[in-house]
Amino acid sequence: MSRTATRKQTKEQARPIGAAGKRDLRLCAVGVGNWGRHVLSAFARTPNCQVAYVCDADATALTREAGRFPGARQTARIDDALNDPEVDAVSIATDAMTHARLAIAALRAGKHVFVEKPLAMSAADARAVLETARSVGRKLMVGHLLEYHPAVAAVERLLRHGDAGELYYAYTQRINLGVVRKDENAWWSLASHDVAVICRLFGAEPESVSAAGQSFLQAGIEDVVFATLKFGDGRMAHVHVSWLDPHKVRKVTLVGARKMITFDDMSANEKVRVYDKGADRGEHVTEFPDVITLRTGDIVIPKIAGDEPLLVECRHFVESVLAETPVLTDGENGLRVVRVLEAGQRSLRGGGGLVKLREIE
Repeated sequence: MSRTATRKQTKEQARPIGAAGKRDLRLCAVGVGNWGRHVLSAFARTPNCQVAYVCDADATALTREAGRFPGARQTARIDDALNDPEVDAVSIATDAMTHARLAIAALRAGKHVFVEKPLAMSAADARAVLETARSVGRKLMVGHLLEYHPAVAAVERLLRHGDAGELYYAYTQRINLGVVRKDENAWWSLASHDVAVICRLFGAEPESVSAAGQSFLQAGIEDVVFATLKFGDGRMAHVHVSWLDPHKVRKVTLVGARKMITFDDMSANEKVRVYDKGADRGEHVTEFPDVITLRTGDIVIPKIAGDEPLLVECRHFVESVLAETPVLTDGENGLRVVRVLEAGQRSLRGGGGLVKLREIE
């Protein structure tokens, strides 16, 4: 598609939708595999969103979705939807290595884009997607699902209100005996979630990353990775990911000066716990200024809304496009996470050495 044609099509598709145009957002769902079919279902259940196209190279997947969504046009060619001026937006839930290419194609065709994590497999490609979105004036949202989880929002409120005091460090575990991929390692496949949450809760991007891992099942594709993120103010976070583990764990632990907080996504009814535990320094005890007193208090389990994170995420995208409001996990957010992932990947390849994020362009 030529640049002239792209500009012409973008201009033609810049017509009002939502409140001004009094019509729903028309969406093409690209990729309806194991996860993509859930994304498709969520958008189909989202108010003011009409699934107009379902696109996948797998004929079996298309046949399956035709039965579930007979009103949507089934196609193996994404260009069918990109060339349709009635399509407003595209959701992309394909293999990670295709995210950047498909997102750029959709943006250049004048579509708003929701793309699953990670935004790209390199910071350079992620930046290219971001710059394309800016140049064509379209929304770009990255599917960092946990940032839409009610439990993460609750933890963020606790930190913002100062319940935990100064945040010292955090560690995460995302492990199980799960899908073993051939085109990306456990770091790229799993760590996006935790990196996104850590950056959000810390309110900052780390300055450096060091990572160590091992490839037990396939040469050069790490099945397990342990990574450390260090921040400029001295805080740190540790990320443990693996698809080769006897336990299924999805947990974030935050340690603060006054309290400690856990988010356990595998818990049905107690996803967030607040521990009134800490260590008090002795500067307020005049007789023993060097004494550190350990403190153990109550455990509080706050009530967490039962909203489905994927539905919250899809609704946010649709509402942001229709209302022309900013998206939470935008291209800048997606680029930040990819920069951390690329730094970790470089550390893995370099034997676990420290990699500064300023080295990642």
